[in-house]
Amino acid sequence: MRSIRMILVAICALALATLAAHAASITGSNYVAKDLMSPCQEADNDSRWGAAAEVECEQYILGFVDAMAEVGALGPEAGICLPETNVADEVRWAYMRWIHTSYTKHIAMPAADALMATLKESFPCSAPQ
Repeated sequence: MRSIRMILVAICALALATLAAHAASITGSNYVAKDLMSPCQEADNDSRWGAAAEVECEQYILGFVDAMAEVGALGPEAGICLPETNVADEVRWAYMRWIHTSYTKHIAMPAADALMATLKESFPCSAPQ
């Protein structure tokens, strides 16, 4: 029964995140790094809602990473080499560390810009010679 509740909570969280993203796309995105930081951090801090928060955070990250891969902005040519396993969790932790390096400055950035800066700084690779 508890598993069903967690699944329902995760589905509701995803639905709300999708609706918020759609509303932001209509009016212009105002989703800032602090907005993404909240569920990413909550995933580790809240035993009751942490699983739903982790889903929200990691789905945003995976969607971003997949979009970047689709347009060729990842890989050795782009200078960003992601880990081969556990990408969502590794990027989530890197994002939280990156935000805290200059918290006041970073939390106001657009979430996509902050995530891209995280990828560039945390997962660099050399371009092929």
